[in-house]
Amino acid sequence: MQANPRLKDMLKPYSPKIQNLFLDLRGFVIETVQETNELIWDNYNALAIAYSKSEQLKDAFCHLALYSKHVNFGFNRATELQEIPIKLLGQGKLIRHLTVTDMTSFPKTDIRNMLKQAVELSEYRNPILIGGVVAKKSIIKSVSEKKRRP
Repeated sequence: MQANPRLKDMLKPYSPKIQNLFLDLRGFVIETVQETNELIWDNYNALAIAYSKSEQLKDAFCHLALYSKHVNFGFNRATELQEIPIKLLGQGKLIRHLTVTDMTSFPKTDIRNMLKQAVELSEYRNPILIGGVVAKKSIIKSVSEKKRRP
């Protein structure tokens, strides 16, 4: 999937290390789940990108959130996953994440398996998603005027 042309500008405030880390993680998600849309929020605290088989956040199975020193790789319904072989952070009702600072320590095999579970859960919750999406899109959902971040 080709990134939304505005995404490149949204990444500019971040260091080259964080930009590259994000692009590597983005590539990992898209390679693992080829039938996905990318939903982009350029928010006050972070640049957040969700991956969903629809154009709605409620169907998202994972997300990436960029911060100045790391990228969070999150699962939108992590507490409902059956097998979680790695420790995820977070105390909310559903969402959990892994803080990623480099790809060398990123547990690709475990995350790939968790992504497959997360997609299955998303499809179970909304059966219309089974079989893919109409088009693979990179969609800007929101851009905050004020930002308290890079």
